[in-house]
Amino acid sequence: MAKATKKQVLGRGLSALLKDSANDIKSATDKNADKVVGSIVELELDTIEMNPFQPRSSFNEESLRELASSIKELGVIQPITVRKLGFNKFQLVSGERRYRASKLIGLETIPSFIRIANDQESLEMALVENIQRQDLDPIEIALSYQRLIEEIEITQEALSNRVGKNRSTIANYLRLLKLDPIIQTGMRDGFISMGHGRALINLENFGYQLDIYEKIISKNLSVRETEALVRQLKSPSEKKEVINKKALPSYLNSAKTALSELLESKVTIKTSGGGKGQLTVPFKDKNDFLRILNILKSEN
Repeated sequence: MAKATKKQVLGRGLSALLKDSANDIKSATDKNADKVVGSIVELELDTIEMNPFQPRSSFNEESLRELASSIKELGVIQPITVRKLGFNKFQLVSGERRYRASKLIGLETIPSFIRIANDQESLEMALVENIQRQDLDPIEIALSYQRLIEEIEITQEALSNRVGKNRSTIANYLRLLKLDPIIQTGMRDGFISMGHGRALINLENFGYQLDIYEKIISKNLSVRETEALVRQLKSPSEKKEVINKKALPSYLNSAKTALSELLESKVTIKTSGGGKGQLTVPFKDKNDFLRILNILKSEN
């Protein structure tokens, strides 16, 4: 607790300097800029606005509350990074979880590193900093790579050097964005892994992707099982069989069970899309057929 408090107190003199309009810092060459830029400064949370370039769009509420509890006990150990927009006005570059958690417990100030950066530099700083994090999901990382490539006009090779990742690794992440949006959401929510997603990319048809995605969840398929299913589906001779094995909707599953018990026969139901399907009731011989027929008549 003592260390956290000491760190925050150290920045209070500098934060007072920033409130002096006569000595407002607008660039890295201005008077007193060397005292503020790159130093830990205690800034009021109300003077910091959110970063529109932030690649992360979802935050785990429970994790955020745990961080808030830690900050309440120990203070903000790692300062956030902001860029200066104008007099006593800043924009968050990195550290949004710390910023949100601090607001959650009602803190008025937060230790911050101040940068002087234009929009492109701010975007790059935010994206690269977030890519290095360990708690981003694969889709968030893929979107960050895509934004760096498109908005900063950087090649995959140059991006590889910038973030310290192999070019093939970056390409694999970017390919995840070819998945059906429903599957991308499932990956972000942790229902499937990146390995599952990479297997599904090999299917260009979104319908086939979703068929196997449902199987992964309903049958808890491993990545290897998913890869095997994808290989089968890509084979024309086996495609029909795989599709027919699609998990039935719950109302058909319950109906199949009820009919099997009623008729004392293993009823099967197959669906073909658009609400259509086929109901099959097997029988052993003529007597068995008549038995089933009488049951059906008695139910009318």
